Amino acid sequence: TALVSSLSMGMVFFCSPIVSIFTDMFGCRKVAVIGAAVGFVGLLSSSFVSTIEPLYFTYGLVFACGCSFAYQPSLVILGHYFKKRLGLVNGIVTAGSSLFTVSLPFLLTVLLDSVGLYNTLRALCVLMFLLFLAGFTYRPLVPHTKDGEGGKKGKFRFPPEKKICNLSVFKVLSYRIWAFGIPAALFGYFVPYVHLMKHVEDRFGDSVPEEVLLLCLGVTSGVGRLIFGRVADYIPGAKKVYLQVASFFFIGLMSMMIPLCHAFGGLIAVCLFMGLFDGCFICIMAPIAFELVGAEDVSQAIGFLLGLMSIPMTVGPPIAGLLHDHLGTYDVAFYLAGVPPLIGGAILCSIPWVCERQKLKKGRTEAVDGETNEKMLENESTLVLDATEKPVKEMESGF
Repeated sequence: TALVSSLSMGMVFFCSPIVSIFTDMFGCRKVAVIGAAVGFVGLLSSSFVSTIEPLYFTYGLVFACGCSFAYQPSLVILGHYFKKRLGLVNGIVTAGSSLFTVSLPFLLTVLLDSVGLYNTLRALCVLMFLLFLAGFTYRPLVPHTKDGEGGKKGKFRFPPEKKICNLSVFKVLSYRIWAFGIPAALFGYFVPYVHLMKHVEDRFGDSVPEEVLLLCLGVTSGVGRLIFGRVADYIPGAKKVYLQVASFFFIGLMSMMIPLCHAFGGLIAVCLFMGLFDGCFICIMAPIAFELVGAEDVSQAIGFLLGLMSIPMTVGPPIAGLLHDHLGTYDVAFYLAGVPPLIGGAILCSIPWVCERQKLKKGRTEAVDGETNEKMLENESTLVLDATEKPVKEMESGF
């Protein structure tokens, strides 16, 4: 049963590179609308399934792919409208998911008890339909085709191969480090979110309200997205990465502290800090991508990163579950889950230094090119003067 949700979560990110290609080819609006429609069909068809096997397809694949196509354009479209306060805008937009993280568990409990699973899925289709309508509001201001490749009068021409799969983003060293460091950190990042409730049940039984922890995670994650999104606007260039480094450090530390909490109040404090820095990590992903590769390549840069993220997100939590099955406790799993975020954060620390070196190198290259062009112009002017002076001297000698 857990494979249904795990497959769904992994597919949302696994499809991201494909989504980025379609976003560059057809624009944010079309991709978001079609994605919401596919997600609606997948969720609605899941409500008519009576066995677990078809859910792997309807919910784990169709619904997840639709959500992926609807999600990524929502990050890209913000860069069309905002530059100076892009961090704050991302914080406000992504804070919406925190709002639903807080409210949906209570709503789903009520719906499941009153109308059952199938009608609950049909009720959630209303949200997907609202997402479908919201997609029509995306009006891109940055053209999704370069150099008029889209043709005239709305005629679509198939773009060149280099544009379909824009691997040129990996030529940027700072982006390569970023695209490797974040997946490395995520091998342990999602373990607490998946197994925390079961850990609380094993340690405290049914005597504590588990929903309070979800409430703490959701509320402080929303607050963190608003706060750190605004803070990111004051941090210049690639130095925004330091916020992600701090978020990985604190989340890794909080994960290691979970087994040490023998009182429920301690777990509440851990979840408050974990949610706060989770919001920090999420809200500045798009601003960092814009800083590293620029607005024209940001769609596929985000898509490739999310695709790489799907591997640790899918692998990490099942490994933690296997450790629990062999050891009978989640303690070792939580201790080990705190290590990858620390390693990933350490890798990301090198990005601002790399960006500075790239700027210095670019400046030197431009200076050398400028001197070369200047010398070429001087030589050309000298040749022109010589060519004009020679006929004049010949005419004078003739007279």
